[in-house]
Amino acid sequence: MSVRTGQELRERSAGSRAWRGAYALALGACLALGFGRNSAQSAPAASTSADPIGALIAGQQAGLPVVIGLKLTESGNRARFAVELSDPVEAHVFTLANPNRVVIDMPEVLWRVQSDARPSGKGIIRSYRYGLFRKGNSRFVVDIAGPVKLAEPQILAPAGGTGFRLVLDFAPTTPEDFAAHAGWPVTASPAAGTAIARAPAAQEKPVAVKRTVVIDAGHGGIDPGTHGTSGLQEKDLVLTVAKELRKALEASGRYRVQLTRDSDVFIPLRERVNIARAAHGDLFVSLHADSNDHREIRGASVYTLSEDASDKEAARLAEKENMSDAIAGVDLTGDNSPVASILIDLAQRDTMNRSVRFAENVLGSLPAATTVRPTSPHRAAGFAVLKAPDVPSVLVELGYLTNADDERVMTNQAWRTHVAQAIAAAIDAHFAAQPGLITRQAANP
Repeated sequence: MSVRTGQELRERSAGSRAWRGAYALALGACLALGFGRNSAQSAPAASTSADPIGALIAGQQAGLPVVIGLKLTESGNRARFAVELSDPVEAHVFTLANPNRVVIDMPEVLWRVQSDARPSGKGIIRSYRYGLFRKGNSRFVVDIAGPVKLAEPQILAPAGGTGFRLVLDFAPTTPEDFAAHAGWPVTASPAAGTAIARAPAAQEKPVAVKRTVVIDAGHGGIDPGTHGTSGLQEKDLVLTVAKELRKALEASGRYRVQLTRDSDVFIPLRERVNIARAAHGDLFVSLHADSNDHREIRGASVYTLSEDASDKEAARLAEKENMSDAIAGVDLTGDNSPVASILIDLAQRDTMNRSVRFAENVLGSLPAATTVRPTSPHRAAGFAVLKAPDVPSVLVELGYLTNADDERVMTNQAWRTHVAQAIAAAIDAHFAAQPGLITRQAANP
């Protein structure tokens, strides 16, 4: 059973042609604008898996389709897998017995699925796994709880903001019918295929690859940021905490750490984003200290990117932070360059979700080291420094320099060390939930 591709699939509808044309234009615009990775650099495997836009560009340059989404729908003893791709592919589907499983072979693809769709454990799907089978050939293996009959696979044209979709429907059948159709096709390798299909999840080890964390000490140089009554300046405070955070992360041996600045120097906002992307960052943490006309307000808070601010205070803060370049006299004439929105959206929709998840980890870890703002500690607004489309990014406000209690603890070196350690613990928790295996396996809970 196979799904054929080629010109007939690429031209199966006017909508498909329009989507692919827009995609190509978006890709070209991104490359022209410098949104792609430097082709002379190569990222570690784990970093690449967390680099959707770089992967899309690299895949297109290499001529490889990119798997950008995976959806599992279960209904009783029926199920559907929908594999979202940047391009249509030719897929060969067959079933195997003892143990019962379904195998989907396709040309080599780049797997950039950011979250696994876990089976419920109550339906026909037990588990699945995917990865590079051999050079030029990727494989998707589905373990099933009983005999199934497969509907003819379909390649659906892009619609509703999705890419191409390879759709495979599972329905129950008799053991006799399943056995009659199961077996290795002539083009498949039984020995190699069995080894993949029978490899238990417990034997799959995470690849030991260091994650790259980019720490951004806000402001600097000609832009001091806010200040307290004691004269403590935001730019100095956050640089100290940034260095403490680097120390804590490097001591674990699990991370490569890069600071956007390690001295009292001004770095434009766009350049901070570029530093994170050039480093193939897996995470970007921007450190700041807040201010407020209401001096009784205190406590740390965490911000993530959203074009729609969560409240007026978040909007005002984003506007203030985004003025950093203007304060330093940076030329902003190129700041409104057109963005290739289709390709950016494919990457950024997942990046923003991962940023939110990390923000919640930070807010869960900070109370062990400092006071957290009691109301709405997690907020969102259009911070320019958080706009890397492919690097999960948060902005941490360590507290309010306009509050006497916050300012007093911020002058204490022990407090700075403890806060850095709390953020490091949140980073550990964030990546512990994303093991970054080259071959992924998802099983029911």
